[in-house]
Amino acid sequence: MAEEITRNAGTEEAFTLALNAQAAPGTQWTEAQNAILSDVGFATAAGTIRAWPGYAETPLVALPALAAEIGVAALHYKDESTRFGLGSFKALGGAYAVARLLQKELSARLGRDVSMDEITARAIPEAAQITVCCATDGNHGRSVAWGAQSFGCNCVIFIHATVSEGRKTAIEAFGAEVRRTPGNYDDSVREAQEVASAEGWFVVSDTSYPGYMDVPRDVMQGYEIMAAEALDALPEPPTHIFLQTGVGGMAAAVTAQAVRRYGADRPKIVLCDPDQAACFLASYRTGARTAVHGDLDTLMAGLACGEVSALAWEILQDHGDAVIALTDAAAIAAMRRLAYPEGGDPALVAGESAVAGIAGLRLAMEDPEARQLLGLDATSRILTFGTEGDTDPELYEQLIGAPASQIRL
Repeated sequence: MAEEITRNAGTEEAFTLALNAQAAPGTQWTEAQNAILSDVGFATAAGTIRAWPGYAETPLVALPALAAEIGVAALHYKDESTRFGLGSFKALGGAYAVARLLQKELSARLGRDVSMDEITARAIPEAAQITVCCATDGNHGRSVAWGAQSFGCNCVIFIHATVSEGRKTAIEAFGAEVRRTPGNYDDSVREAQEVASAEGWFVVSDTSYPGYMDVPRDVMQGYEIMAAEALDALPEPPTHIFLQTGVGGMAAAVTAQAVRRYGADRPKIVLCDPDQAACFLASYRTGARTAVHGDLDTLMAGLACGEVSALAWEILQDHGDAVIALTDAAAIAAMRRLAYPEGGDPALVAGESAVAGIAGLRLAMEDPEARQLLGLDATSRILTFGTEGDTDPELYEQLIGAPASQIRL
């Protein structure tokens, strides 16, 4: 049973913090974990993605005024809102996995080794005979659709009942067919797999499950680029990294980069779940992957996932130190604080799924026992990842009171 505290039940500041009993300082990076995310795989992904037109490192933003307000020595925010013009870090994963899938499939069909340069140059007409698909809360589907359009294959995206029309339209803008399904995100994952199996399509998912591991591994390997950029840019290594979860692919990718880079000196890894989709909280409580059910109705749409990715769990069961489950209200407050900064910090456009890490940090620092459990104090150096901008512009303006264009002035 994980060590756990719950605070402020029934209020906007409510949170639950649970430690992961399986994590320990100095836990080694295993061969099984290296088979998922490795330095060799990272080098391949980085070499591919950095050669794409439009690649540029996203900014790592220092927030000294917010750090002082919260009570830590340093706070850095990796701003993914400009990544490849798609508005989120997902551009690194889904599109890369599409390219890798096409390379493998076309090599098999043509009976020769197809190069990645041929894929990215759209040099093989047979790509148009291939259809990729996935389920999405919005951003991953946009990346897969962009990759399909960029590399010349067909794309069908499945969205669940509560995905906004704005996110649907954004996916369609990249030429994909979008199908809305009943139920929640996990239901749409199953629907995508069933239809793909019947139609002979290829699923490009950011979550993994038994029998489906290779493509999500490529997705996660692409995400590591974001982590490497951030860690390379920091003036000092972080003591803590706060990460929003969803199925856990992004959190596992960042964690993998940190563990392989720093070894026993790695920072503490604190995961942040929406309280209405707290699958990592449930899993750390039991010590095994544990699903949560229901409509998963959280404003943090990109994190509205009830089932932990099997590949992510392989990494985060050992190297994730704790999880904080927090409210939508805490996320909205963090969005507004970044949009309307004080003390000279820059204004940042952060979407509702981008800020759970910042929100979790603030909640933990305001509670003495939480601070003690996480080893947080005035000397702590925190790294967070702003994984999306205003990927739903209408919702962003509704929550912030101004369009993103006005915040960025």
